[in-house]
Amino acid sequence: MSSIVVVGANWGDEGKGRIVDYLADSAAASIRFQGGNNAGHTVVNDFGTFKLHQLPSGVFNPGCLAVLGPGMVISPAPLSEEIAEVKAAGVNVNLCISDRATLCLPIHAIEDTLEEERLGDGAYGSTRQGIAPAYGDRVMKKGILVGWLKQPEVLRERIQFMLDWKLPQLKALYPSFEFSQTAEEMTAWLLEVSAPWRDAICNVSEPLKALQTKDENLLFEAQLGAGRDLVYGEYPWTTSSNVTAAYAGLGSGLPALRPERVIAVAKSFSSSVGTGTLITAMEEQDSFREAANEYGAVTGRPRDMGYFDAVATRNGVELQAATEVALTKLDCLSGMQDLKICIDYQGDHSENPIWPQTSALAPVYEQMEGWSEDITACRTFESLPLAAQKYVQRVEELMGVPVKMISVGPERAQMILR
Repeated sequence: MSSIVVVGANWGDEGKGRIVDYLADSAAASIRFQGGNNAGHTVVNDFGTFKLHQLPSGVFNPGCLAVLGPGMVISPAPLSEEIAEVKAAGVNVNLCISDRATLCLPIHAIEDTLEEERLGDGAYGSTRQGIAPAYGDRVMKKGILVGWLKQPEVLRERIQFMLDWKLPQLKALYPSFEFSQTAEEMTAWLLEVSAPWRDAICNVSEPLKALQTKDENLLFEAQLGAGRDLVYGEYPWTTSSNVTAAYAGLGSGLPALRPERVIAVAKSFSSSVGTGTLITAMEEQDSFREAANEYGAVTGRPRDMGYFDAVATRNGVELQAATEVALTKLDCLSGMQDLKICIDYQGDHSENPIWPQTSALAPVYEQMEGWSEDITACRTFESLPLAAQKYVQRVEELMGVPVKMISVGPERAQMILR
């Protein structure tokens, strides 16, 4: 049996979905262990192109159990839409949803949006899907558990309990706040929109432990990256959950998990969407962003583009306790005239510069030789241009762990294994 955890080394959007989709062919279960509908994993395979927000990226393997773990916050209507989209493409969805996961409700999205608007220029850059308020309610012991969808009377009582606590606060803080749904109406709506997947709700620990007993391969997938971790990321511009590999067991339903492999996914360049500082930001970003198709999977926001940041990425690799690195989008660097890697920072905080990053820090670059060849058809490391090989080898040297996977395009076949 092999337990493989796929996590992000940077700020998210590293290409984890395509790595999980590639590895899922030999996995018995693909498990999302945190996050919710606030970020997307783009997957390109024989079924088409998909932007998955809540389903694990291994869902396309018909023999793979798709698990939404207890560490997630689940938006019920978008999940039903996502399942319908995947099924319409001909995918047989074998789904298991944790009864201990938390529901992310429309009132949470309203709260999220109002708070971003209240903050104005100081906003966090939220996708406004309600993720932070949903996690916040869970911590405050006012959350609505997925398992209560199978207990309608308990569900109604807990919604009423939550509304009695939440509505007076929201009305006091946000003058424009309006919410007219009753607990009964919310319960009826939830039972209606969850109907396509309610039978899949269970204690996910049981099927996962059964697969472990059979020595099956398990694949764990994180959302976002180390720079967005709630505890160790660029606070307060983080997500609202723990995105590190150390949380994979807790968030999946297997608290005693000891993974054999932890794959930290990193782009061959830097990108970031939302609030925060990208130290290696390029002066001219537009043409490269267009060529690399770097836009947020949920909001469509243009991502900030930068050179590969070995300092931040090495920190991410260490936070994830990675055994290896998967380097994505190497093909996007073909033809880049000014190719370089940030190997250090200059500035007042250079001894401990990682999170938060500030504009007071300046990158120290190492110039790299570029290449002009189209590498999307390369399938071995040796078939890459020598300059591309040297680029990967330098990244590997700076990371301190091997680069074992290199993507040279979005499709499954466009992968180099070392």
